[in-house]
Amino acid sequence: MKQKKKWYDYLWVVTPIYLGLGFFNILFAWIGMIFFMLPLLISIFGGGKLYCNRYCDRGQFLQLLGKRLKLSRNKPTPNWMRSKAFRYGFLIFFFAMFFQMLFTTYLVGSGAKGLAQVVKLFWTFQVPWKWAYHGTLFSPWVAQFAFGFYSMMLTSTLIGLLVMVLYKPRTWCVFCPMGTTTQFICQLRVGNEERGGKKDA
Repeated sequence: MKQKKKWYDYLWVVTPIYLGLGFFNILFAWIGMIFFMLPLLISIFGGGKLYCNRYCDRGQFLQLLGKRLKLSRNKPTPNWMRSKAFRYGFLIFFFAMFFQMLFTTYLVGSGAKGLAQVVKLFWTFQVPWKWAYHGTLFSPWVAQFAFGFYSMMLTSTLIGLLVMVLYKPRTWCVFCPMGTTTQFICQLRVGNEERGGKKDA
């Protein structure tokens, strides 16, 4: 018997909508902070990897393209990509780029640097994106953060699509920085609970 779909089974639509909105107005990139903070908050408050397993729109989107639309070769994910060294190495690199983006935002906010209306793909290639920003009542740093954050979201989505085609549909989930972080938080919680249990014994 076919299982009835839940409302969260349709969250995959969030990924194309988000990327589409950012294409036309870069300030919509701020919505991405929800996807950035929610998995962390869920894991911190005891929800474990619930976000990854149930609510992750990108994971659902990749599954839809790879499995249902058969755009994936469905090859096994390489062991090196699953390794702790690669996952934590990618996590460190990802957050290094995130803090670099925050620093650039700070420079624009302080007036030390002008607003760069570009989207940086793969943290290297600068693509002009001027049509998506026409000025607002907000300070330029608000737009600079949006350009930077959208760059990270678009780049990580493209990486997810690439490994989806080459390997299994949700290969991105194996080394996703947010997934690695939530797993680390879960391990910390388990460790603290075990230490607490030993003290009570």
